Amino acid sequence: MLEYRRRAWVSTRNRSLAAAIVCVLAVIGTACSAPSSSPATTVTTQIAQAAVANGAAPARTDAQGVEWLCRPGLSDNPCSADLTSTVVPESGPITVEHASQTANPAVDCFYVYPTVSEQSAAVANLHIDPSEIAVARSQASRFSEVCKVYAPVYPQLTLHALADPGTISVSDLVAAYASVQTAWEDYLDHYNQGRGFILIGHSQGASMLIELLQKQIDDNPAVRQHLVSAIILGGNVTVPVGATIGGSFQHIPACTTSTQTGCVIAYSSFDETPPPNSLFGRPGSGVSHLSGNTSTAGLQVLCVNPANPAGGINPLTPYFPTRSSAKGLGGQSGVALPALPTPWVTEPDLYSGQCLSQGGATWLQVSAPIHAGDLRPIVRQTLGPTWGLHLVDVNIALGNLISLTASEIAAYRTL
Repeated sequence: MLEYRRRAWVSTRNRSLAAAIVCVLAVIGTACSAPSSSPATTVTTQIAQAAVANGAAPARTDAQGVEWLCRPGLSDNPCSADLTSTVVPESGPITVEHASQTANPAVDCFYVYPTVSEQSAAVANLHIDPSEIAVARSQASRFSEVCKVYAPVYPQLTLHALADPGTISVSDLVAAYASVQTAWEDYLDHYNQGRGFILIGHSQGASMLIELLQKQIDDNPAVRQHLVSAIILGGNVTVPVGATIGGSFQHIPACTTSTQTGCVIAYSSFDETPPPNSLFGRPGSGVSHLSGNTSTAGLQVLCVNPANPAGGINPLTPYFPTRSSAKGLGGQSGVALPALPTPWVTEPDLYSGQCLSQGGATWLQVSAPIHAGDLRPIVRQTLGPTWGLHLVDVNIALGNLISLTASEIAAYRTL
């Protein structure tokens, strides 16, 4: 069992962070106004107890009061879903690819999902809805090829809150991270057993993990030595311009090779240069406020190419859910889901990826098709240029991410 240091909450920081988040969310909602609620001073065990008392009792709560969306041994575990994929090449026959969970993985994955809750309140309760199930299948289940996947349910800011930021209070903002930290502590105490781990998060989930890394891992060598890698997508991880360490983390560098461990894989994907008001790819913008990373001086957003951390232009290997497996994902998929008998579809050699920096932005440039005349459908931005390809950050290179983590795990096991 790993030894780690628990840290107290800093109410003044949470209060200022809450005000900043409400301001940034106003770009898609109402005007910015300062929240007046007092910050929460307790952590998530009480949140789970409150959910039970209010009739929203989670069905998969463990003995420590943490509700798990995914955990080994759970029935109906969305992170252990069928991985069969239809392979659609540029030319030639369509084939079916079979993949399966690894029987005895050497490491675990701790996954925090993005903003998907369609509940009407500003903060989601701990009830597992179809949207959480669908996004776990879409983003996390394929990692079961290389690791045991743990994914807590947390009281995230809902889609409703993002559309109406005036409904967000300070205690709402505190609750989300508190829940993730408590689940992390539960995982370390009762499930980890000294194993290596990979952190995986996207968007709001990425913001939660940036803060978790800062508070629980970055300056704690006893825990950090077990970090295989952190996959932090669409969260605006920062580094000093031209550097691979500093900014968001002081001891955890960017991954620069496929066999490096204890490092960060981060990017936001765009199919064109991010505009000046982009929510991603620019330090201090948009999603940065969710993790408190609002500094900009001398910093740039980190981009690590998942197809080749050393850089260059490289083919991306996408895996998208099909209509048969993505019920509940709705418009959050960012792609028109094909009607195929398999739960997954992949289109090899269609997309390429390259990390680019221009005009203060750094991003993963996704270009398609690789070959002129390729008539396969191409994913496009659905929320406008300020969002880019944010909705498909994970799936556009999911095959590359799995391959990269497999290489990192192999390297970790030789340490």
